[in-house]
Amino acid sequence: LYEEGVERLSELRERAQGSINLNRPAKPAGFDSEEQFMTERETFMAQVDKTKEYIRAGDIFQLVLSQRVKRRTWVDSVAIYRSLRMLNPSPYTFLLDFGDYQLVGSSPEMLVQLSGRRAVTCPIAGTRKRTGELDVDRLAEQDMLSDEKEKAEHLMLVDLGRNDLGQVCEYGTVHVPRYAEVEYYSHVMHMVSRVEGRLNHDKDAYDLVKAAFPAGTVSGAPKIRAIQLIDELEDVPRDFYAGAVGYFGSWGSLDTCIAIRTLMLKDGWVTFQAGAGIVADSDPASEWEETLNKLAALRQAVDMAEENLGDSL
Repeated sequence: LYEEGVERLSELRERAQGSINLNRPAKPAGFDSEEQFMTERETFMAQVDKTKEYIRAGDIFQLVLSQRVKRRTWVDSVAIYRSLRMLNPSPYTFLLDFGDYQLVGSSPEMLVQLSGRRAVTCPIAGTRKRTGELDVDRLAEQDMLSDEKEKAEHLMLVDLGRNDLGQVCEYGTVHVPRYAEVEYYSHVMHMVSRVEGRLNHDKDAYDLVKAAFPAGTVSGAPKIRAIQLIDELEDVPRDFYAGAVGYFGSWGSLDTCIAIRTLMLKDGWVTFQAGAGIVADSDPASEWEETLNKLAALRQAVDMAEENLGDSL
């Protein structure tokens, strides 16, 4: 195994030192860059209203509804990745090539992380659109932090994260060292908390993922009933969306993100997806706009790749 590893490293070093052709083809003549919403605005808003009925009936407290958009493109995944990395730098940026399709992502949100025996999750709940003007963005930040709906939703999902870690961590060690701090990204800002605990000695990284997946911030609370209702209400299966990307280390470590702000490229089509957390007093039109705000960076990254702006990296 050691010799195989050395040989593989040598091969990778040679490839990294070699020349790479990053020229992008020109737009094909007559190409139609059509965009398709898998869920129309009116349908999504009706799904929000139906979700609120389930909330009033006591089935759930919160549910994350998502919508999917597809778009034709002629550029490859490397061009999109380079544009997305420049446009929307995030803690977890990746390109995964599965042969017949690729996943490109710039996720802001950790699923779970394990270092030594310290288990961590960082739930995100609470979103506002950024304008790029500091004064306006600061006002939006204060509005988000004082919004009772956003605060209640954030607290609910932090509690869900605490419960997830509590399944596999030592009693009394789960705590919240950071609560409802605002983080800025290219197109949106989020409220983010950090939940930590000490993993039980009879548990490992796989147990931690099992306890936390899927994340409450992309499903809802209570989690199992929320997942059942997502299957009922959403028009298409989620596929990659709201899954996880990361690694398991050879010494038991783990770092994973949630597959949000992630797109799939397959057969000349790019697929995007984004969700919004629905609670009892959600406004359907506002929730629709939230999904569009979350999709903005991905859509713009494809625009940039098609215009070869990503080649400035």
